[in-house]
Amino acid sequence: MKIGKLISLIIVNLLYAIVLILNRFASIYAPLSLGYILLLGVSVIVLAIYAISWQQIIKRMPISDAYMFKGTSIVFVLLLTACFFEEIITWQNIVGSILIILGIALFAKVDKEVEA
Repeated sequence: MKIGKLISLIIVNLLYAIVLILNRFASIYAPLSLGYILLLGVSVIVLAIYAISWQQIIKRMPISDAYMFKGTSIVFVLLLTACFFEEIITWQNIVGSILIILGIALFAKVDKEVEA
């Protein structure tokens, strides 16, 4: 997989993680308050950018390659919640993240061998 496509996949999954973090920030505010509505509005805009970007990615590469990177959004959410909400990253989180990354790497290696 070319580095440009890899970076695109990582960025698009980071966008999805940002949507989840924005929604978490919105949950701090009372429903229908100005902060709540603004954060959800920004969340919808970022989600629209994510959706358009995702469609462009799957137009240009096999969907199986694109979907194998969906798990990275879980790792991004874990890291972002630790940064913004001071959530503790447990050893189970670390093991789970490592398994996700190893699964992506294994799938990419097997997929590359099948292509050859």
